[in-house]
Amino acid sequence: MPRKVTKAIFPVAGLGTRFLPATKSVPKEIMTLVDRPLVQYAIDEARAAGIKEFIFVTSRGKGALEDYFDHAPVLEQELRKKGKDELLEVLKSTNMDSGAIAYIRQHKALGLGHAVWCARRLIGDEPFAVMLPDDVIAAEKPCLQQMVEAYEETGGNMVAAMEVAPEKTSSYGILDVKDSNDAVVSVKGMIEKPKSADAPSNLAVIGRYILSPSVLNNLNKRKQGAGGEIQLTDAIAEDIARDVPVYGYRFNGRRFDCGSKSGFLQATVAFALEREELRDDLMEYISTVVPSRSVAE
Repeated sequence: MPRKVTKAIFPVAGLGTRFLPATKSVPKEIMTLVDRPLVQYAIDEARAAGIKEFIFVTSRGKGALEDYFDHAPVLEQELRKKGKDELLEVLKSTNMDSGAIAYIRQHKALGLGHAVWCARRLIGDEPFAVMLPDDVIAAEKPCLQQMVEAYEETGGNMVAAMEVAPEKTSSYGILDVKDSNDAVVSVKGMIEKPKSADAPSNLAVIGRYILSPSVLNNLNKRKQGAGGEIQLTDAIAEDIARDVPVYGYRFNGRRFDCGSKSGFLQATVAFALEREELRDDLMEYISTVVPSRSVAE
């Protein structure tokens, strides 16, 4: 049986340029879907999967992200004094215990593989998860929990996977599939951002990974890949060449690309509609806006 996965890396060093000017002073990861920051969705998913140690790879200007996970004694005291127990519990769920969270600086934007490599000394020789907060996945059972349960049967390396339109393959790492058994797919190769004509499939890697420490050894070589960056998919593909098994996992759930404005807006509406106290007002508003837009067009 493979070792338990208790550590997760969260690469959050990006500048968030697609969301300027907001990200001039606000880290993209604490922009909110309804009333919870993107990163909180990732943390809650990780906790549900049994993650105990949270490693954030950050960059200059991310101080607000670090403050978000700190205790806020004055605010807690005020909520307690006013008897707002429900809000107090919500606030407490954002706190991280001392020693459970660590921050590593990525000084140069050299790619996702480089960001993961920056955390190597905190991983050691253990398997670990990588979670990209931009990918928010709505699922009855959290995506990483699904993957951890599958990983306990397979070991090796595992990546979350979903089918994308052929013309979108140039935006993703794409899997070359050996064989498939329902949700678990055996992988014989991975290509980063291929043109549709060169893509071996339309099964794309999404921002959830469970990786063996051998991937970190591969990243030590600092090889540049697509876009001149150090690609995580290239390091995983090296394991395939050494007969270390790699699996794709077709998760149950709906993924939102919150690294894009349209994906962020779609996620905001979808999560708002799941909230009983917001649903009716929002649906009423949507029902008035959509017809009027059609008439205007």
